[in-house]
Amino acid sequence: MESIDFNSQKMADILYDAYLHNKQIAKELIPAFLKKDDAYKLQHMLTAKKAVEADEQLAGYKISLTSPETQKLFGSETPLYGALTTSALSGGTVSLEAMSSPLIEIELIFLIKEGLSVEDDVQTILEKTLVAPGIEVPDSRFEDWFPKITLGQVIADSAVAGKIIAGKPVEGLTYEQLTDLKGTLRFNGEEIASANSSAVLDHPVNAVKWLITELEGHGLKLEKGMSVSSGTFILPHKLEKGVYTASYEGIGEVTLNVI
Repeated sequence: MESIDFNSQKMADILYDAYLHNKQIAKELIPAFLKKDDAYKLQHMLTAKKAVEADEQLAGYKISLTSPETQKLFGSETPLYGALTTSALSGGTVSLEAMSSPLIEIELIFLIKEGLSVEDDVQTILEKTLVAPGIEVPDSRFEDWFPKITLGQVIADSAVAGKIIAGKPVEGLTYEQLTDLKGTLRFNGEEIASANSSAVLDHPVNAVKWLITELEGHGLKLEKGMSVSSGTFILPHKLEKGVYTASYEGIGEVTLNVI
């Protein structure tokens, strides 16, 4: 059980209130110099608060900063993770007005069929998961946040978790099928970005493997039924009203309607 001090509790309350009422907060309310361990403590407190006060259960995790380019933006040498609660799982329609300052990314989503552990190699991870075409909509509780908040602030804010959208999952994919897999994002039918899965720690399953180890250090695990948004292929784009489609070679596609 992580220790809780008054200041941490106050900061968790501030983040929860901003989340609950869909309002943005000044960066000064959560210290820019927040250390990584303290930031994760805040994140875990926020997740627990959502469960107790909003009846939102932990539904999985998102992985961020999985490329040198995105790590450089936030001064990190490693990825980071954020908790996804049940409200983060979208059926494919989101309201722009119901979010604060959303962006859009394309990433594969791993659906956990069987609990994962640090002993699992990449082949075992693939055997214990389904892979779905996905879209992530990052969103932050901070004003003017991208890329103007610190690593600690990102972590505390659940790695700016917003929504994830998963398409039809595929079973039995091999490591080779996910290697250098091309993903394309279209907006109202027009291509606006494309990149390969190698942007995600060289391979998306490497990101899941990293997450398993990182969670273990915090006494957490990936359990059956959870979803993992494994890391973006592209730099994020500003979310606008319209129809987005993310397609992945050999995997399928998923659509997001923004109203």
